[in-house]
Amino acid sequence: MTTVQPGGGSMVRRILLGSQLRRLRESRNITREDAGYAIRASESKISRMELGRVSFKERDVADLLSLYGVTDGEERESLLGLVREANKSGWWHSFSDVLPGWFQTYVGLEEAASLIRTYEVQFIPGLLQSEEYARAVFGQSRPVLSDEEIERLVGLRLRRQKLLTEGQGPRLWAVIDEAALRRPVGGPKVMRGQLQYLIDVAEQPNVVIQVMPFRFGAHAGESGAFSILRFPEQDLADVVYLEQLTSALYLDKRDDVDAYVQVMERLCVDSLTPERTIELLSSILAEN
Repeated sequence: MTTVQPGGGSMVRRILLGSQLRRLRESRNITREDAGYAIRASESKISRMELGRVSFKERDVADLLSLYGVTDGEERESLLGLVREANKSGWWHSFSDVLPGWFQTYVGLEEAASLIRTYEVQFIPGLLQSEEYARAVFGQSRPVLSDEEIERLVGLRLRRQKLLTEGQGPRLWAVIDEAALRRPVGGPKVMRGQLQYLIDVAEQPNVVIQVMPFRFGAHAGESGAFSILRFPEQDLADVVYLEQLTSALYLDKRDDVDAYVQVMERLCVDSLTPERTIELLSSILAEN
């Protein structure tokens, strides 16, 4: 039985529990339709449960375990304990008034990840944004927001960044297109602060920053920005995150993930080394 790492977060527990329920069902050759009938639910609900995309009722999981022939008391209690942990709200739920539901999923996964690899084209990645830069991004990209809502979003972004500085947080490997460094978000003063912030944060042992320079020309990241999250639990597949204007895609099928991993590997090979990246950041800072 796989155990969940401390601090893994409710989202990763739901995904882990769902994957274990799926394996138990398949090992007994039970269809999703039959599993749904056993708990008075639809086939689609079983599918959502197995993907970790809905909350779990302890009674439903107990009934499924009985259907799947799980009678060992210790094994049942381990899985039912996951139900209780998975239904706990994460700290980010206190920002639900300004945080879209589809992004709450990402924050939960981010909290649980051991490695985050991200490629950005237009903006500095959120985990690497200075406070002033983040405020300018929210102010310009979401003009309908009130000043209070913008400050709430900035507070959320700063809270997310504590992942990199407090406790056993994930390793962050970011590839940033040079266009994001030269786009004057918030004006020259804000950009100077942001460039210096990148130089400073790159000194952290768990942060790697590379820049894809203009001079390279066409490159593997033609499809746009994306992130790949990896987790310490071996039972959990990597997840690719693709953000859209009003929603997001979460890809975990092996073929999809492998395709994005190959693109990320190519980007890392073709981008400036971390050392050359610092030289470019310093050069652009001097220009400003």
